[in-house]
Amino acid sequence: MNNTATHSTTNNSPCPTVRKQIGKTTYIVRVHFSETAKETMEDKIKRLLREEVRRM
Repeated sequence: MNNTATHSTTNNSPCPTVRKQIGKTTYIVRVHFSETAKETMEDKIKRLLREEVRRM
């Protein structure tokens, strides 16, 4: 399993990219953050986990 992080440029703004290979499939994920977000990343993850547990 290979997991690497790189930075690519789109429209002159940096866009962190994570490349992960699982089996014969390679996933490329570009990460971006909202400048006007009302919750922290930690709060968002906690909210997503609470919702997932609630649905179980």
